[in-house]
Amino acid sequence: MVRSKLTKILIAIISQGMLLASSSGHEAPHLDGTLLSGFWIIPFVGILLSIALLPLIAPSFWHHNFGKISAMWAVGLLIPFLLNEHIGFSTTLYSLIHTGLLEYIPFIILLLALFTISGGVQLTGSLVGTPVVNTGIILIGTILASWMGTTGAAMLLIRPLIRANKNRKNKVHIIVFFIFLVANIGGSLTPLGDPPLFLGFLKGVDFFWTTTQMILPMTFMAVMLITIFFIVDSFYYKKENLSAIDEISHKIALKGSFNLLLILGVIGAVLISGFWKPHIHFTLYYVDVELQNITRDVLLLILTWLSWTKTSKSIREENEFTWFPIVEVAKLFAGIFITIIPAIEMLRAGSNGALKVVVESVTHDGEPINRMYFWLTGILSSFLDNAPTYLVFFNTAGGVAQEPAQYLMNQIPNTLLAISAGAVFFGAVTYIGNAPNFMVKSISEASDIPMPSFFGYFFKYALPILFPLYYLTSIIFF
Repeated sequence: MVRSKLTKILIAIISQGMLLASSSGHEAPHLDGTLLSGFWIIPFVGILLSIALLPLIAPSFWHHNFGKISAMWAVGLLIPFLLNEHIGFSTTLYSLIHTGLLEYIPFIILLLALFTISGGVQLTGSLVGTPVVNTGIILIGTILASWMGTTGAAMLLIRPLIRANKNRKNKVHIIVFFIFLVANIGGSLTPLGDPPLFLGFLKGVDFFWTTTQMILPMTFMAVMLITIFFIVDSFYYKKENLSAIDEISHKIALKGSFNLLLILGVIGAVLISGFWKPHIHFTLYYVDVELQNITRDVLLLILTWLSWTKTSKSIREENEFTWFPIVEVAKLFAGIFITIIPAIEMLRAGSNGALKVVVESVTHDGEPINRMYFWLTGILSSFLDNAPTYLVFFNTAGGVAQEPAQYLMNQIPNTLLAISAGAVFFGAVTYIGNAPNFMVKSISEASDIPMPSFFGYFFKYALPILFPLYYLTSIIFF
């Protein structure tokens, strides 16, 4: 049954790409951002607020209806699009195909691959939760996050971390710092690490540009947080007066290690699409789909299938692996990618668009204010979602450039760095800032660790610990 669910997911993803439309050599329909009023962003704001608030105020309703809510906001945009005399059927169809083929489908396929493959790796056994061991686990997770995704690294290590600290009285802070580093900041160095960075890659940002540019601010944040964690954990450990001589309860072992090779395959597939340029493309209703990107997505689906079929079912059962998280992401982001279309075009219109207040807040005399880009991208990422927030400010900074990624990387690289750092770093500020945060919270609570509430997490941990470091980051780097 579970295998049939995977088949349905793969078929659904592939079928969205098989749109039987072709272009005829005429100019592609164009959505003019200067003609769009601010009312067109209501569906986008609506879906983001739904994601932020409904899981808190109506969790049961949200759990059973999130797909319908996402579809409601998407339809709430598409019907007025079709009826509008300046937009109509052809422009709406082009916008959907362009967004679906070039952004949404590759985005979901990568997440599906990383989610499935990382779910087939299990670290068994348990260590003693001393400050040194806890710091080591979090440090390893921070390093792994950029290469197997924040979700993959978090799911691999959260249960071993909980087992190591089963006899500790004070362990909430351990989980919180794990969220800070493994579920967020550790994913800074590659497009595989965090969804917004992969969206940047799909937009044309070089794979290793992220690595070379983000290494310094990421290292600063990681070193500071790991140092703070070690001091705090040492304080609580001494306070509890525990013996550090306890024996290891079970031998440490790694099951499903075959999947680590598949992770390397994922890296290779993504790199292929970045470096291999055969200059061959297929056109579907004015949208050029390049061969290297098709190759990447097919390879990722093959790697996903190999992981699912070759990994022991017992490993996934012990990992409590389910398809729900990836199904939730697929449904929600379908709505997000559709409703963000007019917002992006309005931002591209710059001072002539309805969102000129956003553009003006991050620019002065036509020059970008990088510190504002960092803080605005970050704050919105904290309470909405960092992937669409990244897209908004990526397009704001890219302006009307024909190739915004090349412009950002070569002309104003520090602005792109500010957007990237803001989107990734601030995902740690709330449980809803990044997908793994809530997953780690749920697993911890299932293990009888009393995690703080939404506001308790923010005011007790994120605000006093993270925001001073964000301030220093903005001063040093932007």
